[in-house]
Amino acid sequence: MTNQPDPRPGLLDILAYRGGVADAPGFNAPIKLSSNENCFGAPEVAKQAIAKQSSSLERYPDGGAQNLRKALAKKHDLDVERIICGCGSDEILQLIGRSYLRPGDEVLFSAHGFLTYKLIALQNEAVPVMVPEDDLYANVDRMLAALTSRTRLVFVANPNNPTGYMMPKADLLRLHAGLPKHVLLIVDAAYAEYVDDSSYSCGMELVREHDNVLTTRTFSKVYGLAGLRIGWAYCPQQVADVLNRVRSPFNANRLAQAAALAALNDDGFVQKSADHVRKWRKWLSEEISKTGIRVYPSAGNFILLGFNGDAKKADAAERFLMDRGLILRGMRGFGLPGFLRLTVGLDNENQAFASALSEFMIDYGKT
Repeated sequence: MTNQPDPRPGLLDILAYRGGVADAPGFNAPIKLSSNENCFGAPEVAKQAIAKQSSSLERYPDGGAQNLRKALAKKHDLDVERIICGCGSDEILQLIGRSYLRPGDEVLFSAHGFLTYKLIALQNEAVPVMVPEDDLYANVDRMLAALTSRTRLVFVANPNNPTGYMMPKADLLRLHAGLPKHVLLIVDAAYAEYVDDSSYSCGMELVREHDNVLTTRTFSKVYGLAGLRIGWAYCPQQVADVLNRVRSPFNANRLAQAAALAALNDDGFVQKSADHVRKWRKWLSEEISKTGIRVYPSAGNFILLGFNGDAKKADAAERFLMDRGLILRGMRGFGLPGFLRLTVGLDNENQAFASALSEFMIDYGKT
């Protein structure tokens, strides 16, 4: 018996998720390239929509996000009743865990899938099953071989954060085809808009045709609304019915809904953002490769840098860049010591990074 309230067993053993560093000592306006945010910020139409709503902050938001869901349904040719909105797609992933996991169930994902998947399993007394990859590429055969009678959820981030790996549609279909009907496949497509590969699928066609697939999307990345936390999912009707029973009644706030609705129709901003990332992703990859650092192919708005397993060198590079006001994301917390992740920034930010990295490699070679 203790003299204070006890949390559920196991919760204190979970390492809390930590976002990217935002500050560099000595710099009032550092270049933050650590959190996969949109370098252009939010679209003006979203800011205007927020300003318009500022006179009604005493009013609760639409609990069902009706207008936003209708707009999403129209834009993507979907059934509005099968769309769920939430406080970022992260909340929807959490709701799935709360709704479908029982103690002892297994949650399957590739070894370096998004960190949230492991947290969701542990928070619900389930078992995370991290399937070994091939050089940071998800291996569908291994994932299927790892299935057991206790497997309940399978997560696939496509593209994957932090590796940047894009699972081709053929592999995604093969993975789904090998799952028992009671296993729910969740395709986390937060970076879908940045993909320029014809073999890509965000899983939407699978959701249309099957009862055990769900795909999540977000306004945090290409739409530049990360600070508002607004995301959505398309799922089978019976899954939508379950999630609507467990989500909080006002889980998408008034400003977020208004901004998302406005941003959804700003096709020019989305195209500009996606084109910018594709252009500079290629340029940055080439410049990084010239230094001898390995670049992992990415379909997102970020690039994974590999230092040949040399964690000391990766840490030194992170510090060197930080000292010049450039903030990257160290990957130790993702189980990848010896790696850094770079978000594609503005033109001058990308150029400043490439110059500083080249300088580091020259200086480090002298030590």
